[in-house]
This record gives sequence, C-alpha cells and structure tokens, in this order.
Amino acid sequence: MNWRSMLFVPGDSERKLAKGEGSGADALVLDLEDSVPAPRIAIARSMVREYLGGHRDRAKQELWVRINPLSTDKALPDLAAITAGAPDGILLPKTTSASDVIVLDHYLCALEVREGVAPGSIRIIAVATETPAALFALGTFAGCSPRLAGLTWGAEDLAAALGASTNRDDDGNLDFTYRLVRSLCLAAAVSANVQPIDTVFVDFKDGEGLGRESRAALRAGFTGKIAIHPDQVAIINNAFTPTPEDIAHAKRVVEAFANGAGTVALDGKMLDMPHLKQAQRVLGFTNRR
Repeated sequence: MNWRSMLFVPGDSERKLAKGEGSGADALVLDLEDSVPAPRIAIARSMVREYLGGHRDRAKQELWVRINPLSTDKALPDLAAITAGAPDGILLPKTTSASDVIVLDHYLCALEVREGVAPGSIRIIAVATETPAALFALGTFAGCSPRLAGLTWGAEDLAAALGASTNRDDDGNLDFTYRLVRSLCLAAAVSANVQPIDTVFVDFKDGEGLGRESRAALRAGFTGKIAIHPDQVAIINNAFTPTPEDIAHAKRVVEAFANGAGTVALDGKMLDMPHLKQAQRVLGFTNRR
C-alpha cells in the first residue's frame, strides 16, 4: 500500500500510543529511538511489544517500529524484543548505505524464524540522509533487499551533523543543502522502485505551513509524509488524497489512451505518455485505506 501519513509515537507513552491509534494515520511508527530517554528503553521495548501483540488487526492502520541505529548496541536488542509482535515494518534511522538495509534484512530473517513470524513479512523504510556520508550512497538502494518499501530523509539530524544552526532560511524555507538532499532522496526512492516519503514538519502548530509543504511534496513526487503530532495527520492525509476533480480528470486521461495511441488530444491539449503515467499515479493514490 501507499502511506499518506506515518505518525511517530513514543514507545514508552501509553497515553500517546492510545492517541495515535485514533489519529487516522495510515501507519504509526512506534519509536524506540530519539523520543525515548535512555533509562526507559527497556520499558519502551516491552510496551511496544505488548502494543503490537494487542493490535494484530492492521487493516486500518499499520504498525511500524523505529529502532536505534545499527551503529549502536541498542539496535539488535530492539529487534529481539519486538519481532515477536510482527510489526509491519522497521524504520531504520541514520542509514549510511544499502549495506545497512542488507544487515537489517539478515537480522530479520533470523528473528522471524525464531519467533514464528512469516518470513519476509517485516518490511523496511530507510531514513537515508541523516549523516553526511549517507548522501554519497543514495544510489545504492536499488535491488538491495525485497523488504525495502520506502526511503525517507531527515533534515534535523543532518543539520546537527553538519554543524548548522538551522536548516531553514530567514523566510522559513528549507536551505539549499536540504532542498538538494530532499530531491536526491526522491530520486533514489524512485530509482529503487520504492515509496518516497517526505520528512517531518517540526512546527506542529503551523497547520497552514504543513499544508503548503505537504502539497509541494506531492507535486514533487513524494507519496506521503511523516507526522510528529496527531493534529498533523488530517492535514497530511488531505494533501495526499486526490480530489474528486483530480480523479475524474485522471480517469478521462486514461480513457483517452485506451485505444493504444501514443499521443491524444484532450480539452484542447496534446497529451503523451508522461501525462498517462501521471494520471495512473493519481488513480493509484485512491487505493489507500
């Protein structure tokens, strides 16, 4: 499926887990990384495992888990603690290259067997731009693992790694470095034939700004966006859901090409294969929860 919205939820907060369930997000990302203080990591693992086990019906909302980076000694214990709950996928932070996805794939293969989870059922989304070195490996993800379902990017950790005081200019727009990284992540995801998912918008009180950024992400080619607050979910879902007018026009375009022609005239405009692909993409967005 395509995810319009994926909502981060701290794995050690029962209240926030319950609130996330009713948020309308296509997927919750139960977090074991940045939002969980180190002294509570064992508690968070236990709570996430319990939550996964108590929510086996994922028809309306998938459940993913963000583990700690593979470069830490927390990642494997995270996986060992939660795999039995059969999460729909793992969000892998601070990925350096496709080699990290391959290592995670191997871990999951072993843990799925140990826990009696369907082999290959746990997918992976890599956060592919949070370290400077990762920017030079974005072309490595194509074909690296059948589990890979998406790529997303991170502006906050990258800014910290680069020593930047902010990742936005005086007008509130992403600075050049982060616009470049965003575009490269988009291209890398499409090249790997997985979903490109836009990063968080940190000012959760600025709904108007979130709406603008979400619509811009859709125009660029992203299929969804990560949320950090339940109030952001409806705005993101609305931005990534085609309007009835969009759907009607897309159907007309597809019908116009039904005779196999390479170019067609519609409403006084000449259309060719890129227009057909875009119409098919719009209709693909309707196959959502």
